[in-house]
Amino acid sequence: MSEPKQQSVMDQLGGVSGLVYTSLPILIFVPVNSIWNLTAAIWAAVGVAVLIAAWRVFRKESIQPAISGVLGVAVSAFIAHRTGDAKGYFLFGIYTSLAYGAAFVVSILIRWPLVGIIWGFLNGHGNLWRRHKGAVRAYDIATAAWALVFGARYVVQSQLYDTDHTGWLAVARIAMGWPLAGLAFVVTIWAVRKADRIVEPPPTESDIEAVGEEPGDQPDQRDVS
Repeated sequence: MSEPKQQSVMDQLGGVSGLVYTSLPILIFVPVNSIWNLTAAIWAAVGVAVLIAAWRVFRKESIQPAISGVLGVAVSAFIAHRTGDAKGYFLFGIYTSLAYGAAFVVSILIRWPLVGIIWGFLNGHGNLWRRHKGAVRAYDIATAAWALVFGARYVVQSQLYDTDHTGWLAVARIAMGWPLAGLAFVVTIWAVRKADRIVEPPPTESDIEAVGEEPGDQPDQRDVS
């Protein structure tokens, strides 16, 4: 994966600051709920998300993480309001992890690993990687890494939800967020580099020599006698 493309993917994920930005609404929600009430916590979390989005716009950062962040907090806050329980704030994230994990697993089973599909779209290769077993295996591994991340999030957080550990839910949400995603991203970088080398093998020595030859470099075949 080339450096500019790596940076582009990181920008779409929110960059390094994404860890702080995604954690702030949760860090505000839980203590405000404990000190005051659920309604105050909901408004506080939504307010922080909106301020973060405005800050991103002001700094001319990628707008996509800002929009998705506000929507995610808004949906989570709505569920908490409807359930009347603070732990409901985490329900959306729990089932989102289940859905994502299932999608990644299914994509491996049907031999269309999602990491390969996404990266093929981003780098313009399309589905060329499916012609190479080595590339498919590499993308299978990367896709499995993401499936494990989402699966772990669902298993741990759903257990905490069922046992009413709202405080620990917040801890698990943050600890299993970017840190685990970072590990999966490392595996993804390895996989796409390996697959790209298979799909686009380096030029051979003969290829380099052929490219280096100019029309004027050809020996003069005219009879000079």
